[in-house]
Amino acid sequence: MKRILFCALGLIAALYSLGAGDFLVSGVSDTTVSLSAGAGGAPAFVYNLEEYANLRFQTALGDYGTFYGAFNVLAVSGSGVETAQFLAQAKPATGLLSTVLTVSDNYAAGIELERLYFRLKSDYLDLDAGLFRLAFGYGQVFGPSDFLSHRNPLFPDARLPAILGACLTVYPGDAKLRAFAAAPRNPLNAGGEGFRFGFSAENHGDWGSIQGLYAFESPLTGAPFGIHRVGFAAKVDWECGFVADLLYTYNHKKPTAKGLSASAGFDYSFLDGKLYILGEYLFSDEFSATASSPENPAGFSNRHYLYALVNYHINDYTAASFAYLAGLSDNSSVPSLSFEHDLFQGCTLNLTGKVFLDEDLFLHNEKRGEFGPVLTRNWFSLTTKLRIRF
Repeated sequence: MKRILFCALGLIAALYSLGAGDFLVSGVSDTTVSLSAGAGGAPAFVYNLEEYANLRFQTALGDYGTFYGAFNVLAVSGSGVETAQFLAQAKPATGLLSTVLTVSDNYAAGIELERLYFRLKSDYLDLDAGLFRLAFGYGQVFGPSDFLSHRNPLFPDARLPAILGACLTVYPGDAKLRAFAAAPRNPLNAGGEGFRFGFSAENHGDWGSIQGLYAFESPLTGAPFGIHRVGFAAKVDWECGFVADLLYTYNHKKPTAKGLSASAGFDYSFLDGKLYILGEYLFSDEFSATASSPENPAGFSNRHYLYALVNYHINDYTAASFAYLAGLSDNSSVPSLSFEHDLFQGCTLNLTGKVFLDEDLFLHNEKRGEFGPVLTRNWFSLTTKLRIRF
């Protein structure tokens, strides 16, 4: 790990010497302490200590280009060690992670290359190429159309993964046209199974935005004729904001496999922005982009989900929020309560408590829900996080 860290720092130094005054470094650092009450065979109490930093840099490439890079550095102890080991082991299967894990006397640590790409920009055309984030849709919680970077509201602060590929964007009037290509799921497969490419079209107006998407995934195991994906997303800005997002996945080998993922929601602000509410519903078929699978371990196991959020700014420096994620198919849920306070500019202290519930907790009918304590291995968790932005 030390050699990789030195290489990353050396890359930043080299870019700084080339970019001079145009070189910019920024980032965020999280110091987290959490305590959980174990369930489902886990120890009675589990602690987790974590020090995390996301470091970003960019420099100009002439008059029309910019080079971007970012990497994550992580040191954990306690239950977080299991998470770090999972990330390291997942690398060959997904191709999304580049974590290198080392274990010392009292901690485990890893480093991950998160972004490394360039952008050439003009008035009518952009080109992005390298390791970068390619987003689709307008959903704030579930995002079915965002099939290249899977989301999960259980981990709202998670940095979404990048793809290795390219995207060409054209701007005819108020429209936005994109053609994109992404490397296969398994980068070590010389045959190129799972190579993804497609195009999208967007239009933006005073009323809101609309987007259409088509993507094809080249033949791979389980899909000898490839996989087709068709998506649609819309956002309407009236007094209240409304979003709709759907993606249909079709596998010619399994035409009866159900692959629809769709979400709809709203958000609204009251009291001059002090009170903010958000709600979003998700329907997820068993073979959809949001379903749990080896390629998407953060996905969902059932059909119907609901997410609600209420955030209230007590004053300019302090806010409280209540979030509720429910699995409607199995009556499991995760309510959470958070308090956040800005200690000074660029430094925020957050305290979050979560409870994991299902029918078995109250009725003792052994119906184990997806978000219940037996499957999540937690009754509740309490997390304190200090975040510093620079």
